[in-house]
This record gives sequence, structure tokens and C-alpha cells, in this order.
Amino acid sequence: MIPGDHAGSAEKDAHRFARRSVLGLVAVATLGVVTRAALAAERVIKVHKDPNCGCCSGWVQHLRNAGLTVEAEDASDLPSVRRRLGVPPDLAACHTAEVSGYILEGHVPAAAVQRLLAERPKATGLAVPGMPIGSPGMEGGDPQPYTVVLFGPAGRTPFMRFVGKEAIG
Repeated sequence: MIPGDHAGSAEKDAHRFARRSVLGLVAVATLGVVTRAALAAERVIKVHKDPNCGCCSGWVQHLRNAGLTVEAEDASDLPSVRRRLGVPPDLAACHTAEVSGYILEGHVPAAAVQRLLAERPKATGLAVPGMPIGSPGMEGGDPQPYTVVLFGPAGRTPFMRFVGKEAIG
């Protein structure tokens, strides 16, 4: 390069710009992978269940059959788990789960979980009080109609109604 010739300087600037652009693209791609991984981890349903309960295992299998990702954890003291998570005592059922900042209590059908995650209402979570015959994990006998309840600081409201695993009305 000839002294005073700025063409070499422009060439260096172009090289620096290209290198920064490539680094920026790598950073954005990495961020996308990390974000997708974080979203996937957030969508894992963590189930706290009694290790000796068959209906809890049946509910976990129902969720998996619907394509949901589930981690089941045996819990020796479910009442303390429910208290920690803010489940009202009168909504308590057989198992408690956490997913994407929500609580699932009892035999909540996969269709209700999927709707909850799609709509993201302001609430603590969903509950199916008791153990309705025919609900996921409680198959057998004559299925009873039951209501999935949306609950939270603003109160409670019916979220969906089912007979067995089938949504009604």
C-alpha cells in the first residue's frame, strides 16, 4: 500500500464488517437454539404423584399419548406440594403437576392442558376435583360428566366439561 492510499483501509473495514456480520449471525442462531430449548423445557409437565397409585400412572400415560412431554416424580408428601404450589384444599385430587407456570390438579384431560397452554389465561391453573369415573387415568365403569375448573386469584370458573376423555358443550 502506498502511504496516504486509503484503499487498504477500506478493505480492512470491509473485512471487519464481514467478520462482525458473521459473528452476529452465529449469535442470533445460537440464541434461537437456546430459546427453543428453553421453551421446550418450559413445556415439560412435571407430575408429583404417589408412587403406589395406578391412576396417577394412567394419567401420565394419557398425557404422553396426547404428545405431551411428562416427567413423573414420586412424592411422599403431596399435601405439602399442593400447599407450596397454592392448590386450594377443596380442589385437591390425586396428583399435582406443573407446566409453563401453571398448576394442574387431578385428572385434567390433555385437551384441557393443550387449550390452557395455547390460550395462556391469567390463572394459577386447572383442577378436576375428586376422581371422576372415566376421566383420564380413571377409566372403567360408566363415565361421569365432570368439569375442569380454572382457578386463581380472581376466583374460579368452569374451563371445559367432559364425559370420560371427550369434551362436551
